Amino acid sequence: MSTTADLVTALKKELKAAQMTYADLAQAIGMAESSVKRMLARGDMPLSRIDAICRALRLDFADLARRVADSQPLVTELTLEQEKAVVADKKLLLMAICVLSQWTLEQVVAAYRLSEAEGIRYLVQLDRIGIIELKPLNRYRLKLAKTFRWRPHGPVMHYFRDHALLDYFSGGFDGAGEGVLLVHGSISRALAPAFIERMQRVAQDFAQQHLADQRLPEAQREGYTLLLAMRSWEFEAFGAMRRAAPGTHS
Repeated sequence: MSTTADLVTALKKELKAAQMTYADLAQAIGMAESSVKRMLARGDMPLSRIDAICRALRLDFADLARRVADSQPLVTELTLEQEKAVVADKKLLLMAICVLSQWTLEQVVAAYRLSEAEGIRYLVQLDRIGIIELKPLNRYRLKLAKTFRWRPHGPVMHYFRDHALLDYFSGGFDGAGEGVLLVHGSISRALAPAFIERMQRVAQDFAQQHLADQRLPEAQREGYTLLLAMRSWEFEAFGAMRRAAPGTHS
């Protein structure tokens, strides 16, 4: 949530953009210039004073608050407690996945057995958790960065490992636009992060294409799940057949 200090910082930017000096502002709100300087330097003031400065700038307070919200750093990873809250209710987890895909409330209710009231309630919960900023008419702004990921060993990934991975890989991957690649090799440890960056770019391309294609009729779209992974790993059955390292006893 935005603090008063964030609002004051935004006001300073607006003053600079409007080319309004501290002397001009002091005259407009009936304060001494020295008091205005001290007040802005502390970065703390009552909301009534912020409102007065907004009037002097001919700036609506709601617009100021919106600009502050838009400037807040996006979340790259939820806390453990936030993930626990998401996974505790499977309908809430469903809504979280849907908002990650930028679905509207209308799309969610049309696709799943959720009432509009339930959908709104879950949007409110996601707002409280910090995943979205809920706006009028049940629209929202996603507060997650493009590089967002679920915690590798967190509640959400544990849930998907337990309940979704086998279901996902049980498919044939032989339909139109489907495929699975399993590539093994030994490469430089220094180069491995570069492959992860490429994978992240593919994931971002997929997410951006999803947003762009929301303009198409539903009949022309199909739901796909892209899974990208890379880790230092050897199949357990193969590892069991490895020779013991020199100097060790098997």
